Amino acid sequence: MTDDSESQSAGDCGPSCTCGAPQRQTFSLSVPPRASTPAASGSHPIPQAQIPAGTFLMGDSSGDENRGDGETPVHAVRMSAFEIDTTTVTNDAFAAFVDATGYRTEAETFGFSAVFHLALTAPESDIMGQAAQTPWWLGVKGADWRHPGGAGSSIDDLGDHPVVHVSHNDALAYCAWAGRMLPTEAQWEYASRGGLDSRKYPWGDEEVSDGGWRVNIWQGSFPRVNTLEDGFLTTAPVRTFQPNGYGLWQTVGNVWEWCADWYDPRYYARSAVADPPGPASGSARVMRGGSFLCHISYCNRYRNSARSQNTPDSSMSNAGFRTVAAV
Repeated sequence: MTDDSESQSAGDCGPSCTCGAPQRQTFSLSVPPRASTPAASGSHPIPQAQIPAGTFLMGDSSGDENRGDGETPVHAVRMSAFEIDTTTVTNDAFAAFVDATGYRTEAETFGFSAVFHLALTAPESDIMGQAAQTPWWLGVKGADWRHPGGAGSSIDDLGDHPVVHVSHNDALAYCAWAGRMLPTEAQWEYASRGGLDSRKYPWGDEEVSDGGWRVNIWQGSFPRVNTLEDGFLTTAPVRTFQPNGYGLWQTVGNVWEWCADWYDPRYYARSAVADPPGPASGSARVMRGGSFLCHISYCNRYRNSARSQNTPDSSMSNAGFRTVAAV
């Protein structure tokens, strides 16, 4: 390991949050053929929050934005009503999809996924490589949604935890089966704010540890020592801590959440005013909300307005998704 993370400020985290995960291409493996997308036929068990139509200020109003991420300019956005999952999709919900369709995730097809080094539950021989700039991320053979730490791990007691090691493409496959959609970036931020405009966090501007931990992020010295003050090294059950004003749980921390949009750090300057759909094309998809690996000394992206991105085929042990539908 290097000491780069301890000397780097939160604002210098770069255009992609490297506590998030490396791209799959980092490990330089050949790309297998894509699986077909299941047809809509499934049931979606996640409770819903009804988000009213309204206008909000999208982007960072706190001055904490990360350079290069495109959290500014702050701009007014007019939203139509929609419904959104109160939690991220759980292991139990994703298992029902897989059981019904036989779907194989991209991590299973590739044969590996990205695992944070302290969460590794596999022999060293299963480590296929490390990301050069973020050596705390390991490419681990056999790591997938059923085996989040590698071949020696399971989800037997994690049914109410967020499903992880799912790519953007996998999330779209679930949505197609369930008759749902991924949220646009604007829908995600509007819902995460819970009716509190221009606030840093879903609960307001109070810091995460004021009056007790409010979110599952890293405590201690990243990436080596987690003091577990919030009780979790990796994922927490989806209904941990308190929901926001719209009834959504853990939109910040716990796991990154895939959004529908292509990522462009310059998009806000030309964004549509009403229900912006994001750029028409791109090479990476937006991720929102931060994860259990975020730490104020390195990655402060556990905020309502924070943005990150990754390639659509990438998967990792700290990213999942929630879904939306029109009303």
